[in-house]
Amino acid sequence: MSPVFLCGMIGCMKKYGDELKSKAIRLRKKGLSYNEIKKQIPVAKSTLSLWLKGVSLKLEHRQRLYTKQIKSLSLGAQSQKARRSREVDKIIKSAEEEIKIPLSPTALRLFGAALYWAEGSKGKRFEITNSDPYLILFMAKWLKRVFGIDGINLKARLNIYPQQNEREIKRFWSALTGIPAASFGKSYIKPLSKNYKKNNLYYGTIRIEVPRGTDMNYRVFGWIKAVMSEFKPKLDITQKKWQHLLNNPRPLNLE
Repeated sequence: MSPVFLCGMIGCMKKYGDELKSKAIRLRKKGLSYNEIKKQIPVAKSTLSLWLKGVSLKLEHRQRLYTKQIKSLSLGAQSQKARRSREVDKIIKSAEEEIKIPLSPTALRLFGAALYWAEGSKGKRFEITNSDPYLILFMAKWLKRVFGIDGINLKARLNIYPQQNEREIKRFWSALTGIPAASFGKSYIKPLSKNYKKNNLYYGTIRIEVPRGTDMNYRVFGWIKAVMSEFKPKLDITQKKWQHLLNNPRPLNLE
């Protein structure tokens, strides 16, 4: 390649670059953002930054770019939130397909037992307390399918706030569980509080009870014990090692 040709090519490139730089400066002075300029001038953003760092913008242009940036950030967050929401929906849908309905008798028995272990009474009475209509409805159906106990043979009690309509809430839970309104005991009305409640319990909390259900209670915990027997050796060894934790005195209630 001859020196003359090389110099001509370099000169051409320099002239082309100068033209692009001049155009970029003109566009910037019109208030365009770097991304908007890049659509018209095919150079790296770092090159634009170098060319335009000394170009000042009018107040109206700065305001427009600021508003555009804030809007872009907002839309970006919303887009990310929507994308995550779609991902979560996909995960849940896939997980739903892993479960075969109706549940087998053993799966049904143990699923209810696990819920009772978490939310049921740890005393002799067979009772479960919760505010989630899904959970309470499942347990009512579970009692029917596993033990043959209808809602008409259950008792219930509400835990609600003063501003709630006790009669209407009783009707809601009665319709859901099949427990007659006459089988609801006296409701516990929580005293007014100035504290802000994060969760609004629209239906209050309900406790359902199986009369004379002590033996049922033992039976359910027998199922749980059978499932947990696999882990009992590990628990026994660990508890023996940390036996000293049981020597702490019980706290005093000074109220």
